[in-house]
Amino acid sequence: MKPPVPDLAGRKVLVTGAASGIGRAVARQAAAAGAVLHLTDLDADALAKVAAEIEADGGTVAVAEPADVSDRDAVRRLGAVVAARSGSMDVVLNVAGIARWGTVRGLEHSDWRDLVEVNLMGPIHVIEEFVPPMVDAGRGGQLVNVSSAAGIIGMPWHAAYSASKFGLRGVSEVLRFDLRRHRIGVSLVCPGGVDTGLVETIRIAGVDSQSKAFRRARAGFQKRAVTPEHAAAAIWKGVRRNRYWVYTSFDIRFVHWVQRYFPPGYVLAMRVLGYGANRALPAVERARRSDLAELR
Repeated sequence: MKPPVPDLAGRKVLVTGAASGIGRAVARQAAAAGAVLHLTDLDADALAKVAAEIEADGGTVAVAEPADVSDRDAVRRLGAVVAARSGSMDVVLNVAGIARWGTVRGLEHSDWRDLVEVNLMGPIHVIEEFVPPMVDAGRGGQLVNVSSAAGIIGMPWHAAYSASKFGLRGVSEVLRFDLRRHRIGVSLVCPGGVDTGLVETIRIAGVDSQSKAFRRARAGFQKRAVTPEHAAAAIWKGVRRNRYWVYTSFDIRFVHWVQRYFPPGYVLAMRVLGYGANRALPAVERARRSDLAELR
């Protein structure tokens, strides 16, 4: 199938999570390319600021409406506003998401549920509301789902996060083929390290985010991470070429290749990562294990 969206000029584009990070970057780049933007985010004030920035730079924002993508009714209301203003979309980008990591012992049930509600059910709500009108319009288009490296590989302490991101990968894998006959392409974005606002607010269950070790690890991550603008450019390149797998950095492309074509190397790498993570378990986690052992 030829790329349904080879350029963005005049295309109607929906971006969730548009107030910061990758969402803000893809919105700004789409506006610069001539797209008509429809933006949403949970943070109403930050969303309004981004919309104003885009318009000040000469971009077109048709809708900037705050919504919680994990709330089905809120997405329905958003869909009604967008439909009344612009009709069906040409490109839908599911960018909004949250991140929480931790061991099985450290994670709370609410962590698992929140991750699935926002990172998996959120995109599903958006797909339910915005993709059928794209099908009915018959113009083709592109659905872009932002998963993660954690939607490809088994990184330590990512079980709950990976549950949501692997789930989104599964949705994308099916829709990749289901939507082809409607000339709607599907892109699955698997970022590695991206220096967004999530880095500053990341929660790791059982780990003191104010500790020197944590701050040092975070600084090291930020040093290796790509910028949101770099990630956004990779996403739009993938859309224009109708690529399914979209990587924002070489390291994730490489580890995915190793996983598929040299499984023993992948297993070894994950074991090494796991060993390093387990050595970094905070004292409170080790103490908890010791207390449980005594109780037994």
